[in-house]
Amino acid sequence: MNFQWSYISAIIASTLRTCSPILLCALAAAICAKSNVFNIAMEGCLTISAFFAILANFYSGGNVLLAVISGVVSSMVVCFILSLLIVKLKASPVVSGMAVNTLSNGLTIYLMFVFFKKKGLIVDPIMKGLSKITPFFADYFPELAQCFYGLTIVDYLSWIIAIAMYILLYKTVVGFHIRSIGINENAAKSLGINVDRYKITVMTLSGILCGLAGVLLSMGSVTLFIQGISSGKGYIAMTANNLGASNPLAVSLASLFFGVCQAVGSFLQQTSLKGQITGSIPYVMTIIASIASSIWLQKRKERKVKEALEGQKKND
Repeated sequence: MNFQWSYISAIIASTLRTCSPILLCALAAAICAKSNVFNIAMEGCLTISAFFAILANFYSGGNVLLAVISGVVSSMVVCFILSLLIVKLKASPVVSGMAVNTLSNGLTIYLMFVFFKKKGLIVDPIMKGLSKITPFFADYFPELAQCFYGLTIVDYLSWIIAIAMYILLYKTVVGFHIRSIGINENAAKSLGINVDRYKITVMTLSGILCGLAGVLLSMGSVTLFIQGISSGKGYIAMTANNLGASNPLAVSLASLFFGVCQAVGSFLQQTSLKGQITGSIPYVMTIIASIASSIWLQKRKERKVKEALEGQKKND
């Protein structure tokens, strides 16, 4: 029984750790979607923020706070520049975002060689990771506390941000303005809302969330930077946002689902299954979830159209 519980608690802890970066990026995608901005550059923001966090960590002698700030600021700058391209210069969001994703890989590889004279992997004893927080109830409920071991303050903060974003979007005037832009930009402009300013601000704020996610990747469970560190988490986050219909609470549940998939895939690597099979589990589930979401949304749309037609017939 002890073995079974320790195994389950380890999976839960792993789920929460792997879920956090996806959740933060999914929330970034959600707030952008609410303001009618398609942000596909989260994969690149993850890579850039993870690298600059490690860069600052190394050259500051293990200053964690400076590393976090560097990672967040670097992602903010990228999203701000991207917002100017999309909002002011009317560039294609897909082309601009994919350019950022492609550039991030090449740029970080080049900067790795410039600053560290290394390729592929950066790791050094001088660097320090985010502090792990021991649950306050660990002395009273040690078995339950095992489910939360290894989590950092950013992991807990991601769930607080999800609740705060829900309150912002649905309970405040600012949130109403953001959602009105997503529903009808022209109507929002007629109300005197500065649409461009809101879009640029929202995209820049989304950079903060992606920056925190990148810091988690390079300074959370381990303290290092490796080429391809994002591993498609930005794209998985986009799927989580689609599943949650850009609602922060629903997006949190969708992110948790993908966190479970990744955690189970990691633990199955300890079995006789081949690594290629276990490693593909999160991505296969992403495809399946995307297909299921598309089918559900299509049926929902058809049902609404049918109800509208039936209502019109009754009125006639």
